[in-house]
Amino acid sequence: MRGSRPAGGRDHPASRSEDEIENRHGGAGPGKLTVIGLGPGDPALTAPLAVQALADAGVVVGYSTYLDLIPAQLLAGKQVVSTGMMGEVARCNAAIDAALAGGDTVVVSSGDAGVYGMAGLVLELLETRGLLEAVEFEVVPGIPAVMGAAALLGAPLTHDFACVSLSDLLTPWERIEKRLDAAAGADFVLALYNPRSKRRSGLLEKALAIISRHRAPETPVGVVRQAWREGQSVQVGTLESTDPESVDMLTIVVVGNSQTRIAGGRMLTPRGYAGKYGLGG
Repeated sequence: MRGSRPAGGRDHPASRSEDEIENRHGGAGPGKLTVIGLGPGDPALTAPLAVQALADAGVVVGYSTYLDLIPAQLLAGKQVVSTGMMGEVARCNAAIDAALAGGDTVVVSSGDAGVYGMAGLVLELLETRGLLEAVEFEVVPGIPAVMGAAALLGAPLTHDFACVSLSDLLTPWERIEKRLDAAAGADFVLALYNPRSKRRSGLLEKALAIISRHRAPETPVGVVRQAWREGQSVQVGTLESTDPESVDMLTIVVVGNSQTRIAGGRMLTPRGYAGKYGLGG
């Protein structure tokens, strides 16, 4: 088991040996490899530990769209490695190489790096390359995109929910269908990531049809695009009124369960307090 450190913070520089400090700044031996999530988009929602990791790093690696969300002062004077959407493996290998060369390196995801993000791929590559013990590795949690969307919608996730990505680039559609059907049948609130793209224009329509086997047409549905970013839009409607054509890859779709209702234009999924305690005045 790896050694522990004080909760809520990184090791204080004064507690590091001279050799460790030298390694952090490009000396002999690997640097630290940290994977962070930036949160939904607004810099104010980036976790302080993630901001600190960026400040400490000499190399920052990420998808170009996500790097654009980082305040310029946090990237000043650093080596920035940017790739396009399909460059995940090359991007993560470049980050590992940078850490092996001796520099503290940060890999950037949006939302939380462990939710459809780069944390898993970096760890998998470290395993594949036999570097699990050679490179110090850390994941800093962030606010997942689904939580950013949920906050804008009201309170749709206050009972059991499931997140399902509709992207079939890495997961066969047949498996996604089974997961959708099982989760909808179990009455989970459903948060749909990657709901639609130009290449996958019909998958959201198929997903909503599967969910409709288990949900009433008037089930509340929230559609949030560009949550906590410029161009943000938030819509609350119903399962039967949801238009797949209005959705793209920058959107999260939240489908309520059998108890979800619309309250003051917001989605509300009750936890059950009214039935147990009564909420009357």
